[in-house]
Amino acid sequence: DIIPQPLLDQYLSMTDPARAQTVDTEIAKHCAYSLPGVALTLGRQNWHCLKDTYETLASDVQWKVRRTLAFSIHELAVILGDQLTAADLVPIFNGFLKDLDEVRIGVLKHLYDFLKLLHADKRREYLYQLQEFVVTDNSRNWRFRYELAEQLILILELYNPNDVYDYLRHIALTLCSDKVSEVRWISFKLVVAILQKFYANGANALGLNFINELVVRFRHCSKWVGRQAFAFICQVG
Repeated sequence: DIIPQPLLDQYLSMTDPARAQTVDTEIAKHCAYSLPGVALTLGRQNWHCLKDTYETLASDVQWKVRRTLAFSIHELAVILGDQLTAADLVPIFNGFLKDLDEVRIGVLKHLYDFLKLLHADKRREYLYQLQEFVVTDNSRNWRFRYELAEQLILILELYNPNDVYDYLRHIALTLCSDKVSEVRWISFKLVVAILQKFYANGANALGLNFINELVVRFRHCSKWVGRQAFAFICQVG
């Protein structure tokens, strides 16, 4: 009753490989781009009409199609709600995490927006996987690591101090030693945000341990760039 059935059928047929050969090679990408709007119009109660099409697009051989979905999966999660997101979107999200960098960046840019929609227990499952974002297909792709540091500053609020210390602290320290100065700069802000998280939550012992680690790693570093990093961290703080 919401969308005329022939129109919906036409939309769903955009994933047919034959259409790509005879109509438009970019048709699957257009379909992927429009999907959140179609899902919003239909409503979550009619998600079953789109579910198969979404899964087909998520496994499309063209990375541009998968990339389009990766950039909008957080918007679709808001439309579908936590139960459908956990059942139908999380498996696809996990697949995008292991995809090409061109696809992973779509997930990474809205990582906080997606994770905050998950239940706490499901969210904890991603703590270890966050470390995988440090590794990219091309090490020269420094903007990827910059984006990771920016997202982690936001993500800190989603986890308790112990989880931050056990998992996110290591990533921050790695990024602070990045070869690219822009990545190091944003990482210094991340380090300070982690310290603020510890002390705001009364985790003074964790904060002190982290400060001592920063002193050993950077203040007493044999290279001047390490000592400079310590000075910048103090400046940001």
